[in-house]
Amino acid sequence: MLEKLRELGIRDELIREITEYRETYPVEQEYGSRIPKLEQFYYGKEVWEQAITAILCGENILLAGPKATGKSLFAENLAGVFARPRWDVSFHVNMDAASLIGMDTFRGGEVSFRPGPVYTAAKAGGFAILDEINMAKSEAMAVLHATLDFRRTIDVPGYERMELHPATRFIATMNYGYAGTKELNEALVSRFVVIQMPMISKESLIKLIKKHYPDIREEGAGELTFMFLELHKKCENGEISSKALDLRGLLGAVGLMEKGLDIFTALDMGITNKTFDTYEQTLIRDTIRTRISKKMVKKDLFVK
Repeated sequence: MLEKLRELGIRDELIREITEYRETYPVEQEYGSRIPKLEQFYYGKEVWEQAITAILCGENILLAGPKATGKSLFAENLAGVFARPRWDVSFHVNMDAASLIGMDTFRGGEVSFRPGPVYTAAKAGGFAILDEINMAKSEAMAVLHATLDFRRTIDVPGYERMELHPATRFIATMNYGYAGTKELNEALVSRFVVIQMPMISKESLIKLIKKHYPDIREEGAGELTFMFLELHKKCENGEISSKALDLRGLLGAVGLMEKGLDIFTALDMGITNKTFDTYEQTLIRDTIRTRISKKMVKKDLFVK
């Protein structure tokens, strides 16, 4: 991973400090399996340098931006680069403070404390990934205020007050405009530094496709990339919704193509059918067909 950062052009000073960070805070053996073994890599020098600097300065990070910008992937990459065990917290309407910190449970004939993911990450020096934080209830997040600010503590009623491990960081992600999302409380936002995640570049998307599917031809990856970026442009202009702007769907569609499925059928399954409005589906299919030749078949896309 550090070698990939060098290839991106990340400053040697930052890479050296990452190495020192890893050496200063070794991970306990029981949590070693939680360190991400990265198979995908986020390409974006500026975002990497911002996030690395923030973590080295002891800050928590909020990754904000629209769909298909790689927020979850980047959060996982950060945990892998810093060699920290990762705990994922996916917010939903029923998530409460006890789900984050922990709760009493009856075990072995007595009541004991069962720690939640935030408590465990804070104790082990891990990275807690707070996914879709703008879907969280305010009362659930209020319990974390002392955890996220300069106090860096967790006070569990009836149990001890715990100081956070010095290596612990919180990385939150948020999308705009999803059902169930809301504006974040100012007090919560003030406890993070915010990185606006840009849309993936043409070069980075081609690299990503080729990383997943090494047998794809450069020209084929380029055509699919131009198609996806054209959909993004239409989404920005309000011509289509963001439902079809699905990077996972694009990669999944390429996998279906590699297995021999018709190219346009695969794109329907991975992209077009993500919206259920027939008029919008027509617009998306028209966009796809302006970029992808109707005569294109598997051998035009893949070497094998």
